[in-house]
Parts: sequence; C-alpha cells; structure tokens
Amino acid sequence: MAGPLVAAAVVLPPDLDIPARDSKRLSDPRRRELAERIGKAALGVGLGKVDNDELDSMGLIPAVELAFRRTASALDMEVGLYLIDGRPLKNLGFQAKFIVGGDDKSLSIACASIVAKVARDDMMIEADSLYSGYGFAAHKGYCTHAHLKALRIKGPCPIHRRSFNPLRELSQLELGL
Repeated sequence: MAGPLVAAAVVLPPDLDIPARDSKRLSDPRRRELAERIGKAALGVGLGKVDNDELDSMGLIPAVELAFRRTASALDMEVGLYLIDGRPLKNLGFQAKFIVGGDDKSLSIACASIVAKVARDDMMIEADSLYSGYGFAAHKGYCTHAHLKALRIKGPCPIHRRSFNPLRELSQLELGL
C-alpha cells in the first residue's frame, strides 16, 4: 500500500551455488545475508524502481513493465534473455521468458527476488524515519493490521499508493464518491 515498486535483474556465473529461494519465505536476516553473497558473486546486478506516484498514474501492469525496463537499463551488460517470474508482459523492449512460480524454478529469479526485496525493504526503513508513526520499518508498506490502524489515525502520507485499496476506497469516501 506504500512505497515504490522495485524489480531486480541478476546475472549469475554458471557455477554459483547459493541456496536462494522465494524471498518472501526467508527471514530478513537470511535475505540480507544472501543478498550480500549474491552481490559479491553476480556478474551483474540491476535495480529498477517505479515510485508510488508513477504507479498510481499509470496502473500496475504498465508500472511493472516500466520497472523491468529500468532494471534492464541499470544492468551494465548485454543480456540475451531475461527470466522473469510471473505471467507474460508485452511492453518490455527485450527478450524475456516468463515463469510462473519462477522463484522456485530458477536460481537467477530467486536471487533477483532477494536483491529486489532487500532494496525495497531498505527504502521503506528509510521512509520510516521520514514518515514516523506508520511503522514502515516493521511492515514495509504492506497491508497489515498495524498499517491500517496508522492510516485510520494519520491518514495517507506522500508515499502511499492511493490507487490501491483500501486507500482508493478511503479517498472515495472522503470525496463522497
């Protein structure tokens, strides 16, 4: 419900042996440990970010496509084929193979997921110091009970995604729509 959309690309050496898997199933300390190992071992790492205002103005799918294009641009090397977790997207401008459940099927996707999650978590920890009282350092902007409670008390802050529920519903109620 808050913060940027972040994507990552990781180019790995062929002999890398890192026990990476879906970043959401790892503890924060384990993700951070693996992200450091991935960063040291990778041949290339690129991050792409779409902030909440861009996401709100263009919608989720175009924002995801933009995040991937920015990620590819940030990767300082040529890549013949990108492996991407999820369903096919159209407007990328590069060759990609889409793999549903890719975190569990591809080491490079799992590594990219870990790098992106750690980068986004760090952005939300920084946001916590800018927008106190929302608990961004704890819930990282996800829809948790504590986050919803903070929204009821404080209202949205500049990094909230106003096109996402429940913020969209809240905005419609405030405007009497």
